[in-house]
Amino acid sequence: MSMRSLWVTPMLVALLSLLTTPADLLAQPREEPTADNVFTGTLDVRMGERVFRQQCGRCHGRDGGGGESGPDLTNGFSASTDAGLFKIVREGIPNTQMVGISRRSTDQSTWMVVSYLNSLNETTDADLPGSATSGQQLFAGKGNCSSCHMVNGDGGRRGPDLSQVGSRREPEELASDLRTPDEDVTPRWWTLRVTQVDGSLVEGLRMNEDTFSMRLMDDNEDLWSFSKSDVRSYDRVKTSTMPSVDGVLTDAEVDDLVAYLFSLGREES
Repeated sequence: MSMRSLWVTPMLVALLSLLTTPADLLAQPREEPTADNVFTGTLDVRMGERVFRQQCGRCHGRDGGGGESGPDLTNGFSASTDAGLFKIVREGIPNTQMVGISRRSTDQSTWMVVSYLNSLNETTDADLPGSATSGQQLFAGKGNCSSCHMVNGDGGRRGPDLSQVGSRREPEELASDLRTPDEDVTPRWWTLRVTQVDGSLVEGLRMNEDTFSMRLMDDNEDLWSFSKSDVRSYDRVKTSTMPSVDGVLTDAEVDDLVAYLFSLGREES
């Protein structure tokens, strides 16, 4: 080999490295993962939850229960294997609104998201102090939960459908939801307060909002649509419309209601 050849080769390598931009690298097809998911520990699940909330929560909800445009992921997935779920999370689904997570995300991060999604569909046994039967009576009676929440097709629409809530929330989380409902309110459940040109006020659950328009549902479950340019003002209320049960239910009654909620979506077929 001539000295000229030895000189040209490193020059070509250097030139190619200058011409290959990060965008070019990102555009290259990713290789398929060659290993099973080994990122299944408690910390991995928590890290997967963090990635999910950052990159997936806007569409699917911060807890995976459904959001502005994405379905509820707590009732299972279209993928039947972890490898299939990995591919959907990483690459998305062609010709749909489902896009993959950032191409800068590592395989490890993607596997962590898979582990988190699997955790949403795990069922765990719990020895709860409350009575689910008494809790069901509280749900429809003293607690007045059914006025806003639907269970198996019965109830109101001003709050999340709770038919499967026991499959995605632990008892401690359910108790926190009941006692401190303002702690974590997703945009799907914000309230819109609209002042019309004539000074009248319309307030209700924020159903949809974009740059130019907004849509809400009032306490009578009537739908209102507004053009933002045709109203005097509007405000987003980011607290929960659900009141705390503290001072309304006793501790024992809260235990009963938690037991009932935790049973939803967990009954054996």
